[in-house]
Amino acid sequence: MSKSKAIFIFKTIIIFVWIFSSVELFSQDTIPHFINDTLIAINDTITNDTIIEQKKEKALKAKVDYHANDSIRLDAKNQKVFLFGGAEISYQNINLKAAYIEINFKTNTVFAKGVPDSTGKVQGMPVFSEGGQEFDAETMKYNFDTKKGLIKHVVTHEGEGYIHGEKIKKLEDGNINISSGSYTTCDNKDHPHYEFRYKKSKVIPNDKIITGPAYLVIADVPTPLFIPFGMFPNKKGQRSGIIIPSYGESANRGFFFEGGGYYWAINDYLDFKLTGDIYTRGSWAIKPLFRYSKRYKYKGSFNFNYGITVLGDKGSPDYSKNRDFAIRWSHQQDPKARPSSTFSANVNIVSKKYNKFNPTSTEQYLTNTFQSSIAYQKNWNQKYFLTVDLSHSQNTIDETVTMNLPQISFSVNRFNPFRKKEKVGEEKWYDKISVNYSMNAKNYISTYDSLLFKPEMYSDMQNGIKHNVSVSSPLKILKYFNMTNSITLTDRMYFDKLDKYWVNDSIFTETDTTIGYVKTDTLPGFNNEYDFSFSSSVSTRIYGMVGFKKGPIKAIRHVISPSISFSFRPDFGAAGWGYYKYHYNNAAHTDSTQYSIHERFIFGGAPRGKSGSISFGISNNLEIKVRSRKDTITGYKKIKLIENFSISTAYNLAADSLKWSKVSMRGNTTLFKNINITYSSSWDPYVLDSSGTRNLNKFEWDVNHRLLRLDNTSWTTGLSWSLNSKKTDKKKVSKKGDEQELKEINENPDEYVDWSIPWKLNIRYTLNYGNNLDYINNKKTNNKSLIQTMSVNGEINVTPKWRIGFNSGYNFQEAKVTTTSINIYRDLHCWEMRFSWIPMGFRKSWNFSINVKSSILQDLKLSKKKDFRDYY
Repeated sequence: MSKSKAIFIFKTIIIFVWIFSSVELFSQDTIPHFINDTLIAINDTITNDTIIEQKKEKALKAKVDYHANDSIRLDAKNQKVFLFGGAEISYQNINLKAAYIEINFKTNTVFAKGVPDSTGKVQGMPVFSEGGQEFDAETMKYNFDTKKGLIKHVVTHEGEGYIHGEKIKKLEDGNINISSGSYTTCDNKDHPHYEFRYKKSKVIPNDKIITGPAYLVIADVPTPLFIPFGMFPNKKGQRSGIIIPSYGESANRGFFFEGGGYYWAINDYLDFKLTGDIYTRGSWAIKPLFRYSKRYKYKGSFNFNYGITVLGDKGSPDYSKNRDFAIRWSHQQDPKARPSSTFSANVNIVSKKYNKFNPTSTEQYLTNTFQSSIAYQKNWNQKYFLTVDLSHSQNTIDETVTMNLPQISFSVNRFNPFRKKEKVGEEKWYDKISVNYSMNAKNYISTYDSLLFKPEMYSDMQNGIKHNVSVSSPLKILKYFNMTNSITLTDRMYFDKLDKYWVNDSIFTETDTTIGYVKTDTLPGFNNEYDFSFSSSVSTRIYGMVGFKKGPIKAIRHVISPSISFSFRPDFGAAGWGYYKYHYNNAAHTDSTQYSIHERFIFGGAPRGKSGSISFGISNNLEIKVRSRKDTITGYKKIKLIENFSISTAYNLAADSLKWSKVSMRGNTTLFKNINITYSSSWDPYVLDSSGTRNLNKFEWDVNHRLLRLDNTSWTTGLSWSLNSKKTDKKKVSKKGDEQELKEINENPDEYVDWSIPWKLNIRYTLNYGNNLDYINNKKTNNKSLIQTMSVNGEINVTPKWRIGFNSGYNFQEAKVTTTSINIYRDLHCWEMRFSWIPMGFRKSWNFSINVKSSILQDLKLSKKKDFRDYY
């Protein structure tokens, strides 16, 4: 060997060792022995040669980690490394896996491909990832310096979609050029169920995908659906864009575009959607929606819908034109934002016929009462509570509207004014005295929707302030009796009062003439009305138990809770209080009527008439204890035979006759955990006169030799039965993606299909039986009533991909089926199909749609429907 050739080989080995000094080798083969060779320890001036300096300029900027499950082979002469079997390379944010990888350290490039197995099937296809992008390919070549790559037969995941390409070139700026490719949201990489095919495209990461002319392919079959160019967003999170409308034909409203508009993603906290409907026969609607959300602070939405519905042809008898609107505002504050105060809003204001012509569900269509509330709540140390509330209630049938503008409530938790902060010795009786206070200020309006915000509305406005203070003192008597004495004080504050008086003027009408009348004036001025009452009660409990040594029943327990109470209230209708006055009913002043100066005011007036009564009551509870195999601790379980059965009556000390009130009996229990039974009846101790009126002060015992007479009775039975297959365990929400999914489910419950329950069935049945007895001429007449209602709803997964749901009921009084709906859902992997059908009733209709699941291509759908407004 010549000297010059030996020196060249030596330099080559030194260069090779220097380049690989920063490389970690993991495979167990002969390479580590080569690296640890004595050649590394040679100290020669050749290390300062210019050749090595040139190599440093082209050297990699970071360490390359690589390993292989099979073997690693080095080519020192060409500065290459060959990795076989489960090969993997990591460099900065780049990772590459394949069955075969070839590294060229001279050019800083890497080549990867799969290797056929014994059957000829290619295994270990390259998987390349960089900065969140991942590519599955047949072959791959990448330059670490320029960060450019050439990939053949590739599949990569971009945003919510997948990109397929025969040849892909990855550029230094991260953009990707694709030749002969396709775009789809189907995750079936080998054979996507649908795709948009094109010749050329460009991918701008985390922004958009732009293609040339493209056509739709479904199940490998090209369709004539063609687009001159394509632009698919692949940016994560919300995106602004046009909302494509659905189209069709309505029998009465003509051809239409529905749900078209624009979505504006303002920022991470705000968005705005404007959609509308338009029909060729004059109907149209506009539906702006504004949403806002700040995590751990608040979230809400506001939308105002306005529409004009035109049915029939103009001039025809069935022609109608309706203008309707709906205002909805929802605001929720996160409890963590301000634990001591909350602000919430739930505004729901609609016009009379809005839900008739613009319903989104059967429940909404059947709703005729709407409530709204805007409330601010504040508490101080969980002792003092303030609520400021603006509320609204509306009935679209009788067109009445009631509003509280505003209502202010303030309350104080019950406290013990005489109890010391630090307990010393035994508690005294006065330490148990407690005080409770509440205040309610209200500005109330009740009017019709046609008079809203007109002068007539303000003339009917009522307002006032009501204070309640109660003082109670519990005592223990003879260890077993609980006695409670309480005093209640009520103060009503008003800003005007009534004054009624007789006027001799005549009133003339077209049909009659009235000579003289009672005139009512409202006199302004602040005034109060107080009333107070005293009550005292004594109660105890008596326990009875019978045990059994043999048999399935361990014990029977009976609890009796007797009570007696006394209450007294003076007559606030007496002239000395000044709350009631008299007005004459004729010019001669011979007839007069007493009236309250705050009659029909918002909190009413102080009650008139002395009241003093003694009430008696006794309640019962019956339970048994039986053996249970499910209870592994005690081996027994309790079953309530009678949850409660009570008997009560009262004696009026202030009445001059008929002092005993009717005896009331009430009871309830639950059978088999699903059947609720409630019973109530009323029994009268006094006889009736010939007209069936309770006027005679005679007992039933004295006349008919019976203690009580049945006055009325009622039975209510409710069956609530839910059947379903064994539910799977619910996964805990721990990832941000799961939270986002739950948010979408909560906001769009009708769009969510729960496959975890193969089938479920809910049955609800209610029976109300009542009998009010009349006694005319001492002859008993039964007035019986029987009301039955039943509703059934359920779902069943016929197969893992088919689900059928239904909802129905039966009206026993009218002997007909109530609103019935059938819903069918088919999971088509990356597509889904829905069919809903209401076969009968006023909302008789059907709706069919098939669409892509992914929200990014939500407008790729086919919809057909027959609306109930088309008189199906």
